[in-house]
Amino acid sequence: MDVMLVVDMQAGLREGSPKYDLLGVVGRINALGVAIRKRGGRLVFIQHTGEEGDSFEPGTPGWRFLPELRRAPDDLVVPKTLNDPFHDSPLSEILGNLGAERLFVTGWATDFCVDATVRRAVTLGRSVIPVADAHTVSDRPHLNARAVIEHHNWVWSGLIAPGGIEVLPTHAILNGGG
Repeated sequence: MDVMLVVDMQAGLREGSPKYDLLGVVGRINALGVAIRKRGGRLVFIQHTGEEGDSFEPGTPGWRFLPELRRAPDDLVVPKTLNDPFHDSPLSEILGNLGAERLFVTGWATDFCVDATVRRAVTLGRSVIPVADAHTVSDRPHLNARAVIEHHNWVWSGLIAPGGIEVLPTHAILNGGG
């Protein structure tokens, strides 16, 4: 079964600097979600849980998922407190129970939580498909957002991955690749 992880696509990400192509990324996540569900796959939304006063404090507007995301009633939600959503969470067990064969990774922020998700999934032996144009980040002091995204797509494509890794753009996945 295909499972798509949607990492930290919450309203709090709108604070601070603009996120690169955010509405485009949301649109591609939505399109992939529809396709994966139609093929019998599942979506797991990773929800960062911040501390009191944080932009992602539970119950606050920033903690909620972006309203533009198309979520289905049977989509799952896994809370996390660190960059790595596998740490101290039921994510591995959920993926095992679902019989996840391929793991598509999307979301925010490319260089922190998305990267931690990809790397941990690879080390756990999962077949991982980071979706090249379905993750976002802000400009960094030393590198613009587009370069951060391109760099991470390149790095991920070179990871030593026992379960396999292939970085693919949305259109390739929707047209039968991946």
